[in-house]
Amino acid sequence: MIDSSITNNAVLGQGIAFPLQLQNGTLGMNAYESQVAQSIRLILSTAKGERVMRPDFGAGLERLAFEPNNTVTAILIQQQVNEALLHFEPRIEVLGVSVNQSDQAAVTASQKGELLIEISYRVKTTDSIENLVYPFYIERGVSA
Repeated sequence: MIDSSITNNAVLGQGIAFPLQLQNGTLGMNAYESQVAQSIRLILSTAKGERVMRPDFGAGLERLAFEPNNTVTAILIQQQVNEALLHFEPRIEVLGVSVNQSDQAAVTASQKGELLIEISYRVKTTDSIENLVYPFYIERGVSA
């Protein structure tokens, strides 16, 4: 009988942590669920056309960086995140994506235009439910 935890972990993978970092004098590594979370962050932070051999890779969120901080932009971000994760991260099932605008009256000048992309997903091989919050910044920082 094959140990399912070994099989599941092999599917989720192990690798070098990104961004590169040192941990106790050696190159930082991550594995399993943290490898999946890192992959999601990479997908969201990669611009379409940025990777030479995979010009279609990425969520393309950078195209929305100068849009007004409003509901339409939040819906576009939500749609692009859903599509990118469905296409580029087969190890997960996306349970939900929400984009929350910061309360403009309660934030400092440096936080204006910040949107929080909240992703809830299930890792298929382990059935574990995970959440990830990815900050995205609208450069205008104004509502339209």
